[in-house]
Amino acid sequence: MMQGPMGPMGGGVLMANTKRETGKKVQQGNIMAAKAVADIIRTTLGPRAMLKMLLDASGGIILTNDGNAILREIDVSHPAAKSMIELSRTQDEEVGDGTTSVIILAGEMLQMAEPHLGKGLHPTVICRGYVKALEEAVKLMDGLAFQIDINKREEMLKIINSTIGTKFTQRFGDLMAELSLDAVKTVMVDLGNGQREINIKNYVKIEKLPGGALEDSKVLQGVMFQKDVVAPGRMRRRISNPRILLLDCPVEYKKGENQTNVELMKEEDWAQLLKLEEDYIQNLCQDIAKHKPDVVVTEKGLSDLAMHFLTKAGISAIRRLRKTDNNRIARACGATIVHRAEEIRESDIGTGAGLFEVLKIGDEFFTFIVDCKQPKACSIVLRGASKDVLNEVERNLHDAMGVARNVVRDPRLVPGGGAVEMALSRQLSERSSAVLGTEAGPFRAVGAALEVIPRTLAQNCGANVIRTLTKLRAKHAENDDCTFGIDGNKGSIVDMKELGVWSRWP
Repeated sequence: MMQGPMGPMGGGVLMANTKRETGKKVQQGNIMAAKAVADIIRTTLGPRAMLKMLLDASGGIILTNDGNAILREIDVSHPAAKSMIELSRTQDEEVGDGTTSVIILAGEMLQMAEPHLGKGLHPTVICRGYVKALEEAVKLMDGLAFQIDINKREEMLKIINSTIGTKFTQRFGDLMAELSLDAVKTVMVDLGNGQREINIKNYVKIEKLPGGALEDSKVLQGVMFQKDVVAPGRMRRRISNPRILLLDCPVEYKKGENQTNVELMKEEDWAQLLKLEEDYIQNLCQDIAKHKPDVVVTEKGLSDLAMHFLTKAGISAIRRLRKTDNNRIARACGATIVHRAEEIRESDIGTGAGLFEVLKIGDEFFTFIVDCKQPKACSIVLRGASKDVLNEVERNLHDAMGVARNVVRDPRLVPGGGAVEMALSRQLSERSSAVLGTEAGPFRAVGAALEVIPRTLAQNCGANVIRTLTKLRAKHAENDDCTFGIDGNKGSIVDMKELGVWSRWP
């Protein structure tokens, strides 16, 4: 039988210096950590949101009011704070927007649990009450939600603009909303039965080019990437209606898998070896050239000898392209990526692009494959004065595209500006009397916690918080279908339907 040293915890399982905390002290610590994280980004909610200036690990400056962008730059050691930051990251990946709201709500929910823990309620009971409140809130939101027509561009732009209204790019009018809507409509694939596939992560690439005005930004009907042809001056840099061949194999002599040693006894054998190498590359280029492509793009290397044969055949070539960029080109021009030159078929050639062009922007060369007939992938070109501005515009555009994607997938909305939270808060408080046992308190606490969103909106625009919230509660008490919320610019109580501020149904 094997026996280890007995640690302070007993049994020798944990390290000798392991510290274990339990009970009230840990619960208090977790709540305090969550509140601390929520307080960091509380001032970034709403149209009067303040930008935070951060120094990143490399010493660069980040200027943003995006909750997720702020939290991912913060180093925390507390496990509960780390969970909060992870919550923000998940929200960003799944929804694209609402990263600040979700952290503020989570912080408030934990704070509301504190008095119940003080009364001796078990955390499991509190969680059960919270889950019941969540299920009830989702049912109530079904009643508050309404359908919209995603084919009406004006309506869609209004919805996306209500998202961007809290961001840095709100000052540029409809530009960001139009860019995000065009990009989402471009990559949307209808799967039938009302299902739509919208893969923004893989098929929408944002290219940031410093210089020019932000108004010069546009969505390309195709893709662009930072590459030049292999032989500038000898290969064509502009081709109309190109035939595009995509490869993910090297267009050069095959190297051995491991270190290869060849022993040559005669000088003629060396010449024969070089001849075999040349013949191999020539045959490879002939296999490519017989399908008459105008452009060959490979993810791997392309040798000087292959470049010579392709130039003689009048083919422009690009080498060492990223796999993700190659996939985007395939979707945009209708090509199929080929793994071996001998297996090329006519159907693998992409003919959907209208123009192949290499342009010099600043000091770099960029390849454009544009004017595609039905591109299911696209690039968004962002122009701006500096890298800091472009980085913030990119973050805002990512949020706007997330909202556009979610609305296209499920076109149901609820009123924004804290209106839906206030309506849920009132209705959950009313329904809490029907909840039996010890779970009624936590159930009611969820309703009270939801008020944090309108309260924070009022705080951030300098309104009298108590007076404003009292008025808003009175408005919602008068009418079950009340859509009144807080105008984040003025701090006044306004009907969100008239103001045109919406949230997507979760």
